[in-house]
Amino acid sequence: MDTTSPEALQSFLDELNATMCDRTEWGKVADYIPELADVPVKQFAISVALPDGRVLSAGQNKTPFSIQSVSKVFTLACVLGRIGDQLWNRVGREPSGTSFDSIVLLEREAGRPRNPFINAGALVTTDALLEGRMPRDTLTELLEFLRAAAEDDDIHIDKSVAQSEKLTGHRNVALAHYLASFGNLKNSADLTLGTYFHQCAIAMTTDQLARAGRVFARFPNAPMQLSPQQARRINALMMTCGHYDGSGDFAFRVGLPGKSGVGGGILIIAPGKASIAVWSPGLNNYGNSQVGTEAANHVARFTGWSVFEG
Repeated sequence: MDTTSPEALQSFLDELNATMCDRTEWGKVADYIPELADVPVKQFAISVALPDGRVLSAGQNKTPFSIQSVSKVFTLACVLGRIGDQLWNRVGREPSGTSFDSIVLLEREAGRPRNPFINAGALVTTDALLEGRMPRDTLTELLEFLRAAAEDDDIHIDKSVAQSEKLTGHRNVALAHYLASFGNLKNSADLTLGTYFHQCAIAMTTDQLARAGRVFARFPNAPMQLSPQQARRINALMMTCGHYDGSGDFAFRVGLPGKSGVGGGILIIAPGKASIAVWSPGLNNYGNSQVGTEAANHVARFTGWSVFEG
């Protein structure tokens, strides 16, 4: 049987949903963001966008969730489209080996974050997208990119989540001011932080996120918003840095580029084959979706999709 046929995949996704929902251990929601602390933990959704335009789904695939750090992938895409390789003068491309909100390496490496997916690097990336414009215009560009990628205009910012992050994001505030002390913010820290908090508060369903991810999978019928080189480089960064200090383990187990967020979402790319979105709000010790990570492992084993396959 062809395990990657739409019929086989749909049957597998239905079985996977049943298996995940029978679990007793779901992880812990990101309770340091009050709006996320109230999200019921026992939820699961998965969507798989295929090159022929179909999206196969199971679970709560119509439930919007806060994409949080998954947004960093799309912000990076917008920045590379706007200023290209100039970004790498301010942000590195190496794994950090530390938690996503750590300040340790930032001090040691003179204010140049290791990569654009840890919080310090994401703040610099957002700052680069914001430069010369107002936050409203910057966020509009990002939303328009996402809506075009997903071919769905019903993608919005959850303002209550953004406000919740603003009130409690003290560590991000510290990171921003530390970056500014090294001259690595071009805008005021407050403007960059406000834009960043709203960026992370974008809400999407797994169906929408899987469709948006097609631009990285380079499907022939997907919106061509990135060059092949840009897509390849972003996929490489997702593989090496997309799960913070859990990136190596995710690459070892799943073998596909992926980007997680503390809202419980994961975007996973099988180049040329599928764009996969998984959501379950409970997190593991790395700050990545516990059930979502396990589900990604099941998907990789069932399909045989891996960038390391011969």
